[in-house]
Amino acid sequence: MINRSLLRIKVIQILYSYYKNKENETIELESAENELIESTDKTYELYHYFFLLIIKIADYAKRMEKKEAAAGLNISKFNNNLFIEQLRKNNALLTYFNDHDVDWADIVEGNELFWTIQYEEQQNDLIKELFNQIKELEEFQKYLETKENNYIEDKEIWRSILRKTISDSESLGRELEDMSIYWNDDAADVISFVSKTIRNFDEAQGADQELMPQFKDEEDLEFAKKLLKQSIYDESDYRKLISERTKNWDADRIAYLDTIVMQTALAEICNFPTIPVNVSINEYIEIAKNYSTAKSGLFINGILDAIAKELVDSQKVKKVVFSNTYKK
Repeated sequence: MINRSLLRIKVIQILYSYYKNKENETIELESAENELIESTDKTYELYHYFFLLIIKIADYAKRMEKKEAAAGLNISKFNNNLFIEQLRKNNALLTYFNDHDVDWADIVEGNELFWTIQYEEQQNDLIKELFNQIKELEEFQKYLETKENNYIEDKEIWRSILRKTISDSESLGRELEDMSIYWNDDAADVISFVSKTIRNFDEAQGADQELMPQFKDEEDLEFAKKLLKQSIYDESDYRKLISERTKNWDADRIAYLDTIVMQTALAEICNFPTIPVNVSINEYIEIAKNYSTAKSGLFINGILDAIAKELVDSQKVKKVVFSNTYKK
């Protein structure tokens, strides 16, 4: 689930935080690595939290069915959603909640998940707000037009809710930020993983439907650890390369995050021979576009392209595969 693109972002976030908060101290690798691992664990926790959030909304809707019917809205189809019935009994979800001490997960009843305990008023207000927004969705109104439940439709309405309501909720964003310092930044990516998981749900799998593993394989976490380590250990070398290519730039005009992005990119280019240079550069350009300034992508592209070509031409970096830019 946590792919290398997201791991790159996490490494950059950790480096940026350490450099900004401890400007006069050396980064301790062990501490930084522990934070990396904690961050990935919290991302996987957030993945499960969103499934629980779906169940909370579904349970709130059940309690509101009579009130909504009195107001002229029949939501019985929504409350008989076949995907939700399957999700409540999902063994992987139940196992995760039973194995992890998370205070928002205390809703396991036997072999099913229900929102049965009284939450604080703020969380009740959030679920109410999300449900009211769901009712306004065009997709929701269309979904209710047919009375019979259909498994595919029941899955797709929740994917629409994730995309159109949950992902855009500012109240949910504030809630996630209060619950974990990692969660708000991860929310968009994790919602996409949840949506993909729902798409892959198969009614025939019942309670044994698989969820995404934390990592595709253990090599991904080792990739992130090595990337973090080399970014820290070889910081001076990478900063020197960057400085030489930005001598004509006003240092105050270079976003500090751009420097961290380029430092991390160079650590990848120099230490992972099986990753093509252009793949690495493109990954960090996208990160800069999304997390730094409007012009950062173009700026970083030019600097990294020049440095990488110099490293390849001088044989300081040897790659298994190059883009056309770097072929001899």
